[in-house]
Amino acid sequence: MKQSTLWAVALATALLSGCGGDSSSDHDNDNGGGGEPPASASRVSIGLLPDTQGGGDNVAMHPMKAVLDKEKELGVNIVIPVGDLTDHGTTGEFQQWTSVAQSYRDAGIEFLPLMGNHEDSYAYSVEWIENMKHYIPKDAVHMSGAQYLNYYVIRDNVMIFLLKYYNLPVAFDWIKQEVAAHEGEFDHLVIASHDGLIGAKYGETREMIVEGVAGDNHLMNQWDDIRAFFAKYDVIWVQGHEHMYQRSVIQAPIWVDPTSWTEEDGNYRLPQYTQIMSGNASYKGYEFRYGERELVQRIVAQKMNTLDNGSTGYDVNASVLSFDGDRVDYQSWYTEHTIGANEEGEKELAEPQWKLLDRFSRTKNRCERIVYPNSIPEDTRPVMYLDSQYISNDCRAHDGSVARMVGGTNDTFNRVESRTRDMEVTPGFSRASTVTELARLAYQFLFQYNEDWTPNLNGENRVVPNADDQNVLDIPETTIDLKEDVAMSWQAAGGDTASDILIVSGTQNQTGTYSSAYGATKDLEADTGLPGSQPDGTAKQAHPLPASASKNWDLASAVSDAYAVTFDAPQSLDPASVTLGWRIDDGWQALANGDCVVAGPFDNAFLTSAPTRPAACADQPMVGFDADHGRRWWAVLQQDAELALIQR
Repeated sequence: MKQSTLWAVALATALLSGCGGDSSSDHDNDNGGGGEPPASASRVSIGLLPDTQGGGDNVAMHPMKAVLDKEKELGVNIVIPVGDLTDHGTTGEFQQWTSVAQSYRDAGIEFLPLMGNHEDSYAYSVEWIENMKHYIPKDAVHMSGAQYLNYYVIRDNVMIFLLKYYNLPVAFDWIKQEVAAHEGEFDHLVIASHDGLIGAKYGETREMIVEGVAGDNHLMNQWDDIRAFFAKYDVIWVQGHEHMYQRSVIQAPIWVDPTSWTEEDGNYRLPQYTQIMSGNASYKGYEFRYGERELVQRIVAQKMNTLDNGSTGYDVNASVLSFDGDRVDYQSWYTEHTIGANEEGEKELAEPQWKLLDRFSRTKNRCERIVYPNSIPEDTRPVMYLDSQYISNDCRAHDGSVARMVGGTNDTFNRVESRTRDMEVTPGFSRASTVTELARLAYQFLFQYNEDWTPNLNGENRVVPNADDQNVLDIPETTIDLKEDVAMSWQAAGGDTASDILIVSGTQNQTGTYSSAYGATKDLEADTGLPGSQPDGTAKQAHPLPASASKNWDLASAVSDAYAVTFDAPQSLDPASVTLGWRIDDGWQALANGDCVVAGPFDNAFLTSAPTRPAACADQPMVGFDADHGRRWWAVLQQDAELALIQR
């Protein structure tokens, strides 16, 4: 059958099926679930399905199928549709959606759907429950009073919460209660909802607190506790709603629950949690509004595509979280299309050209740091934590191995723009009664106030009173340079390694791209940033990139800036019996042949000028052994890597 006929066949099938979207059986039961829980597995792989509303009374069936095909290819066993499955929540739309989803469910993929604002606004609970109760698993545990809307499942060592749109403040006490009840049963905590605390266009903090209604303090009273709890449990928050891709880290207040590090743990994990906006699978795209919320947010990946203002398409995003023991590996893929309706056919999505957009790997035992881009004005570098160097403290493995980042500078980074937006005061109704109060709330909860001792790298004035309306506060457009979330994680030794395994992640995710707020391509080396985007009120300047920077979204061509790492052997190993190795597709091999290993300590000059080695070593990474330290290996790398000591 031709691909171009799939939509018509799927729609016809849907119209013949029952209202529940699953005509083959009736799964109603007292537990409120319909889907069969999967057999126990040691690997949990979760695919994210972004918003699929298609305009009118339609589901965006072509992007939806493209995402599910890709995630099936990547081996997912769970899919989380992150809300806004439909545009108007009609019976016909749910039939379209289930007509696509059913074949993947029949193939063994479990769906964990959650309600978005389009279902909440149009379908209410009746259509949602009637259709989605057949997909929500039988063993799901539902929040009292919110059955089918807020629920969780545990799959192997992963606890997964699914929350209705805008229900985080409503469900937070219940989440804490259920997490405490299952303490020790899980290693990973994933929470999915349609919206999140910190948005790109939206965000509950802006909507419920800064622009909130006077007296509605439910989220505001829990603001610090939520972020502290999420950081403590290393939450991965996933969401939709924004129709663009973004990954960022959200900072937690250490004064609420300062347990991210103790001497017994040995390693310092930053007090933050991961937020993933899953991207797009619809026929519309949003521009980047408001920009980075610098007070609490560090953006490490961002891509939008709007088919507007110089953007040439929409994005489709397929993201996968894979859990194995205490390790999580993440990949996000994208492809572009110009489809505006199901009737136009699948066009570019008939044979989608998927490209890797984002990734990370980490374990629970890790050290982290945020590495800033090398575009910070010189006089701000000594202030706070704003640092563009690849340096770290000792990072200790359970077997006694010790690693440390000791050199390198983040010269290759991505740049994005936001557009001007505003926030408004409604006297007698909104929390703020004046623009001055609104500005205070904006700086108290979202944006970094710019002073010499608290610089805002995205602008001298992040919020300003509107010149024409005394009730309006403007958030000017600005230019934002992305950061890197660099992690050094430890994994237990395998049969092929003599030491525990060091996973270095986060150095190879940016290539020098520059895009407008609408997704149009700009040139980081030639184009000046928007006016007022520097702390002193000037514009960010064009930035010269290393020759290795591809300026390509596809990470297949990504090369990290050169950085150096040391690796100290544990006391249990004889340094003469091992060498520093890395994991490649075929297994473990030495980073460099014995006659290519440099004898002596690492020198920062090696980052730009290699020491003398035999000509045959030119294609091998620079590796050294520091006899002065007795047990120390070092290497200069230009990629993420898994390192360990292996037998000679």
